[in-house]
Amino acid sequence: MRAVLHGTQGLRLGDVPAPRPRDDEALVAVAAISLNFGEIAYPPTGAPTGRVPGWDAAGIVTRGAADGSGPPAGSRVVTFGWGGAWAELRAVDTANVAVVPEDVDLGAAAALPVAGVTALQAVRRLGSVLGRRVLVTGASGGTGRFAVQLAALAGAHVIASVGDESRAEGLRELGAHEIVLGPDALSEPVFGVLDHVGGDQLADAFLRLEPDGLVQAIGRASRLPTTIDFEAAGEASARGRLENFNVAAPFAADLTVLLRLLESGRLTSEIGWRGHWEQAALAADALLSRRVRGKVVLDVPASRRWAAEVGNATP
Repeated sequence: MRAVLHGTQGLRLGDVPAPRPRDDEALVAVAAISLNFGEIAYPPTGAPTGRVPGWDAAGIVTRGAADGSGPPAGSRVVTFGWGGAWAELRAVDTANVAVVPEDVDLGAAAALPVAGVTALQAVRRLGSVLGRRVLVTGASGGTGRFAVQLAALAGAHVIASVGDESRAEGLRELGAHEIVLGPDALSEPVFGVLDHVGGDQLADAFLRLEPDGLVQAIGRASRLPTTIDFEAAGEASARGRLENFNVAAPFAADLTVLLRLLESGRLTSEIGWRGHWEQAALAADALLSRRVRGKVVLDVPASRRWAAEVGNATP
């Protein structure tokens, strides 16, 4: 089967063996994949040759899990795992699979797993944000745009922070009440911070917390280390807490929540770049160069053929 692989010159299409599912895994013919900053900027080192990367994919179940868990063959699904997504076929733990409603596009669903679930879990970890000020840094990116929407749905007064005005496009329509060019432009303190940038922005955002406020350090788009001088910060350093955020599996329940919001129109996937998966290298470059507002989605055209061939095969 074909798959997108890491190569010396960036992402490329290559041939790899088809996966062999475990009893608790469904076999999925992939129709769409989405790229995340972390899996492009920090590719795995020491991985065996031919190992398929990728976290997010949506498609059609061609063979249900042997243990009876998860959706049956023929189901439209979105899937998550720390590898194996960027291929025509994916074997995936059914605990990380959710059924996609018929009127939700599989490309839109493919954008949900890492970015959407990360934003959902991070907003939850802030606790009640009803009527409270929440800053989202890196708000123009894939996870940032989900975070803006979900924090607004939770009742927060959302401040979206972006690198320049051109990247603020569409954020007010998603629920942002204010847009700033960095945390230093805040007019008053905030209760919560969802930081996707790291580096100096994370340090600056921490110092702008209200008493008992909380920062969720989610990403490091700046690719820079963060240094906080707590002594120089004085009383500000005692105002709140900073937590290193890590998304938690299994994903099925959270994906179902996000899919319902998509189906109802209360959430959008905000796809900023979509194309054929033969354009994976171009898409990755656009993502790393910060030329994409929102998510990158690549379509995998062979999914129907694989669904038919594998679905009719003997397990």
